Amino acid sequence: MTDRQADPQADLKTARLIEPTPLDQAHAAMMAAPEDDAARLRFYERIADVELFMLLEDEPQGDQISPVLLEDSYVMVFDRAARLSAHVGEASPYVALSGRAIAAMLEGQPLGMAVNIGVAPSEILLPAEALDWLRSTLAHAPGEVEAGIDQVFPPQGLPETLIAAIDAKLATATGMAAGAFLVGVEYTGGGRGHLLAFVGAIPRAQDALVRAASEALTFSGIEAGAMDVGFFGPKDAVVEKLARVGLRFDLPQMEPLQNTPRMAPGSDPAKPPKLR
Repeated sequence: MTDRQADPQADLKTARLIEPTPLDQAHAAMMAAPEDDAARLRFYERIADVELFMLLEDEPQGDQISPVLLEDSYVMVFDRAARLSAHVGEASPYVALSGRAIAAMLEGQPLGMAVNIGVAPSEILLPAEALDWLRSTLAHAPGEVEAGIDQVFPPQGLPETLIAAIDAKLATATGMAAGAFLVGVEYTGGGRGHLLAFVGAIPRAQDALVRAASEALTFSGIEAGAMDVGFFGPKDAVVEKLARVGLRFDLPQMEPLQNTPRMAPGSDPAKPPKLR
């Protein structure tokens, strides 16, 4: 995947006119409240979730890529292609990956991320230690248990930050489930809590949905265990109760594909690109 500029000055103008991006907004909130752990967590959540355009020295060779390094210590990434173009000022190759994919790719390398350098208010240097922390946080895996549900009732007492985090996570879970409901539950044998119930999830997406819910908790600063995750078929009897009392989240659905494009390096999470 490459960026071919016809007019670098036009790209610079475009980069400056870009509306504040989610990363800009999260960065501004973090810088405005340096002692606010929740704001810092939200910024790192955005870094993990957004698509980043990583500047390369040359075109990818299969799954091998050669990132341009800043000060031999940082790969250079931008949250808009126009910002990358504005920084370089000429036609340049790049690869587009999520922040989490880039962090995973850099594991074992003494490299950080240089984000939006010189072209956006969200410019920041994230050292290798910061990416170590991000990888560790993203690698946290919740436990798995089975429990029967006796009662379902509306969710109560959950902070708005968690609701917003769930909504943001599921907005990127295209085609993974028909929908989701957040409810309060009382379990068979005792115990009450909150449940994020996915309806009609495709089996291969269940692990990703559990991770998304876990990250929503983590990056909201909420104690682990504040929310469980469950999966239900569209015809399960409990779904009617979930829809009646739960807070609904609509997941975006897949559109039919007319053509199958060539996959860019990093498009398959099971085959991340490799550094050359």
